[in-house]
Amino acid sequence: MEVRTDAPERRLVVGAELLTDPHAGTKHLVGVRHQGATTVLRLAGVDDREAAEALRGTLLLAPGQLERDPDGEVEDWALSELVGLRVELEDGTHAGTLVGLDPSPAHDLLVVEQPSGQRALLPFVRALVPVVDVTGGRVVVVPPGGLLDVVPAQVDDTEPRSDGGLREQGAGG
Repeated sequence: MEVRTDAPERRLVVGAELLTDPHAGTKHLVGVRHQGATTVLRLAGVDDREAAEALRGTLLLAPGQLERDPDGEVEDWALSELVGLRVELEDGTHAGTLVGLDPSPAHDLLVVEQPSGQRALLPFVRALVPVVDVTGGRVVVVPPGGLLDVVPAQVDDTEPRSDGGLREQGAGG
């Protein structure tokens, strides 16, 4: 298997229940061994090569074990906790919905479905994603210019008239 966690010794332990993605259930981890740079897992019910081959390309997700740094901030999240979160800028402007995570060699990329329907990839680093508020249902992002197609909030360009109606600002009278 290709390991994509920085803490395999905590996540890949005998007895762990691993979620499968696409969401096809869970697999019970009954054995782990390392052969050089390769990690080999033994899963309950996967008893032969054919059963193992059937799992090729399956993403195994360890249950969410939130880790906290010395300041008490969460440093690690399960994918299931992130998918569906509202993505917003620091000023609260809606920038989309978090729909996935794309692992890359340097760091993971957040997959953001923008209001336009287009998807964007945003490096999942503290400088660009300073807030992950799972309980509040949002992530706050500071994307480099042009990375996200953010539409500014509509400004109300009308003002009340003395007769109770509205008139466009700048319209003469």
